[in-house]
Amino acid sequence: MAEASTSPVEATKRRNHLKSDAAHSEEARETEALGHRSVVLARHFQGKIETIPKVPIRTLHDFALWYTPGIAAVSKAIGAHHDQSFELTGRWNTIAIVTDGSRILGLGDLGPEAALPVMEGKALLFKFLGGVDAVPIPIKVENKEQIVETVQRLAPAFGAINLEDIASPKCFYVLEELQKSLPIPVWHDDQLGTAASTVAGLINALKLTGRSIHTIRTVLLGSGAANLATSRLLKALGQDMHRMTVVDHKGILHDERDDLDELMIKNPWKYKLALSTLGGGRHGQLKEALEEADVLIAASTPDPNTVKPEWVRSMAKDPIVFALANPTPEIWPSAAKEAGAAIVATGRSDFPNQVNNSLIFPPTFRGILDARARTINDEIVLAAAHELAARADDRGLTPEHILPTMAESEAFPHVAAAVATRAVSLGLARHHLTRHEFLALAEERMHRPALLEEALVKAGLIPPMPDEPAPHANRRKH
Repeated sequence: MAEASTSPVEATKRRNHLKSDAAHSEEARETEALGHRSVVLARHFQGKIETIPKVPIRTLHDFALWYTPGIAAVSKAIGAHHDQSFELTGRWNTIAIVTDGSRILGLGDLGPEAALPVMEGKALLFKFLGGVDAVPIPIKVENKEQIVETVQRLAPAFGAINLEDIASPKCFYVLEELQKSLPIPVWHDDQLGTAASTVAGLINALKLTGRSIHTIRTVLLGSGAANLATSRLLKALGQDMHRMTVVDHKGILHDERDDLDELMIKNPWKYKLALSTLGGGRHGQLKEALEEADVLIAASTPDPNTVKPEWVRSMAKDPIVFALANPTPEIWPSAAKEAGAAIVATGRSDFPNQVNNSLIFPPTFRGILDARARTINDEIVLAAAHELAARADDRGLTPEHILPTMAESEAFPHVAAAVATRAVSLGLARHHLTRHEFLALAEERMHRPALLEEALVKAGLIPPMPDEPAPHANRRKH
């Protein structure tokens, strides 16, 4: 029996489908290639950061100034007034990056040793983008109380603390306890950094699509550190919480779920969110949550099949899709665009619209350190988000440029100055300067690492990148 002939419409659909599959496969191959190259480079360089002197050492006599006996006078001055440690040592510009390795990227609990390459990368970004000296400190602990105790004991050495890759819900407890007990800013980047960059991107995505924060229907996929903090910042911006739907691995979070009593005990932060949103008036799974939704903010499973294209098609006209899981987004950007998304963002720098905490934490820490801030709160976080959003206009706001990229270095001193100025206005700063003065400081301090790196490369003290093998070099020739 002869095959039925394919209609022109069906043939076109098939060709488009094949093109789509090819694009998605290319994205997957690129991700794998980046991972392989990263391992090669890690083995070659054996670490991303090192400590170098910042003072001149001309003769043996100088050691008597930088160390004993001269240093005793510096210790006495700090002993009399402990805040002098911010003026007489590098504490003012040094932070700790602390993790227990219990939630590394989207990979899960791999332990503190496996967290070290991520923390080194974080320290590199802190220095190169923010001019901040950061020390990676993965710690081996048994519980959340031990994390708190360890950081409290380390705190006198640092001007601020960055918590990183700590699993939910213990990360909420750790952040709250440390913010209450320490006289320096404590920041959990998976909460505050991701939430601030998300809000910044959303501010501009709403502007481009003609929407208002007060009327949008929003879906948050994932109820971990990032999205719980994002929900709080969205509420502060004016999001109607009854038009917000949060979805976790069990489905839509609402006030009638069977596990609500368990959440009240084990995860009171998530429990409160269930009561404040009431599921956005919906029950079911992600499919049901996305129907006629304006915005999807996904911070969940690093798998491109997590969000189906047909679910994006069921959203409101010209929807906004943020697929922020790392290293792989919940849906490939090409698939989301094909399904009708007007604006698509991921957490990665190799796709347009990176919405990632790397855009926020370097300038935010620059600002809180320059102000010698005593703490950091949501008002300061929102100041950073608003300023980052505003700086996208410097090079033009478009559907594929909703935030500055990490290459747009001129934007970030302005974010630092906004943060420092807000800390002063809230009475949380030890240094009181004008916004113009904070901006000048930030520009100088954030520009210096690039000059250092350039000088070290020129002197041959930073070796060149090893050559990348030619593609398909090992493929057998026929």
